[in-house]
Amino acid sequence: MAKRFLFLGLCLLLSCNQSVEPPTSAFFGGQIINPSSEYIALYKYDQRIDSLALDENNRFAKQYDSINFGLFKMEHLPENQMVLIEAGDSIWSRANMSDFNASLVFSGLGSAKNNFLMDIYLDLEDEVGFLSSKYASDSQEFSHIIDSLIQEKRDKWDVFKTQNPLSPLAQKITQAAYVYPYANRLERYALIRGKSTVKNDSSFFDFRQFLVYGENDLIFFEPYITYLMSYLSQEALEEGMNFFQQKGNTEFNIKRLELIDQRINHITLRNILARTVAYEELLNFRNHAYHENFLKYYMRLNNSPLYLTEILGLHRALIQMEPGRRLPVAQLENYKGEITNSDDAFAGQPTILYFWSQTQMNHFKRTHERVMRYKKQFPNYRFIGICIQPYNNLVRNYQEIMKIDPVDQLALVNFEQVSNEWVITLLNKGIILDENGIILDGFTNFSATNFPDLLQEFQN
Repeated sequence: MAKRFLFLGLCLLLSCNQSVEPPTSAFFGGQIINPSSEYIALYKYDQRIDSLALDENNRFAKQYDSINFGLFKMEHLPENQMVLIEAGDSIWSRANMSDFNASLVFSGLGSAKNNFLMDIYLDLEDEVGFLSSKYASDSQEFSHIIDSLIQEKRDKWDVFKTQNPLSPLAQKITQAAYVYPYANRLERYALIRGKSTVKNDSSFFDFRQFLVYGENDLIFFEPYITYLMSYLSQEALEEGMNFFQQKGNTEFNIKRLELIDQRINHITLRNILARTVAYEELLNFRNHAYHENFLKYYMRLNNSPLYLTEILGLHRALIQMEPGRRLPVAQLENYKGEITNSDDAFAGQPTILYFWSQTQMNHFKRTHERVMRYKKQFPNYRFIGICIQPYNNLVRNYQEIMKIDPVDQLALVNFEQVSNEWVITLLNKGIILDENGIILDGFTNFSATNFPDLLQEFQN
């Protein structure tokens, strides 16, 4: 019952339509410590609107006089985060790429709302482990835990709102930053435990009636989209179905498209949700034989030419990465700064490609330890590490200190292009090639416990 009143108290702000004041201008700048690329990209409505080059001090800055203010995504590959920029703001950001999210802070006019968003984001991340341990609780106990956490964030938001004058848009977004993640936790609980677990708890889904399923100001806000995807997944499940068995099923994903068509009226939001479902379907490589059927449904629902081009491009890239095809050619940089191409770099010996990022050096360390074991077990293979950012002195120094042979380390010159062509979505991705650069397996998990078994099969 408490949850019902908590969400009721929030719905007025989340559902209102606000008029937007005519924009004047805003300043946005910052500094990146230990940069992993040469620029900051700024996205609005999922499209890049600007690229801000870093100067000799790794700083960037720009005054915007004519721009549709609101939520933006600032990206410094491979990391990104949301930033709220409104007319009159003068925001300076600072981040260290060794731990981007934990180090990202804002100062200047308009900084408070963005620091609050980051604080909430980090609080929610810290709670993941705790809540994971509570999924075994019954539905009423789990709801009570969520009630307590949302009240804690509501109290924090009330103090923040009192101390900082906020526009209606800023109020809506800062509040949504915790409302929808906790609503998502409740949907996820039902997905994980199954509908039968909450069947006798008649009030479990009461929070839904206080949320908005066509919120214009939040359609590009990740927590909002994440919640809606969980909601659609829950509604697509039938009694007795197991979510983790169904989520890889093409028919289940088609059912989610049908629900989007039936329940989501906002055209842009429909396109975004359908695109998200399409990504989940296509990136499930085991379903490849059924993707054509899925795409027929997707193309009937989607009316965004941009998204259609993107999804069909992904489909073509997946086909190109099938066994028996040649790996698409990419430009690579070695530790000396010399440029080569993948055809030349991978020829002459069966090769395993694994990936790492300068922003996740602990992952690189663990991966390299695994490589050392595999090299002894499979001496016929060459193991090549691919850094997703260009080389820099920080990486060279690290490899020297860790005594890592740089000969088998290369870096992507153009991550955006190659990540699309090689379908790099996770750092755990592995690609297995024969001695001629022909793909044996383009979608392995290099960190999987059965990876050595797969190599053994190809070696035999």
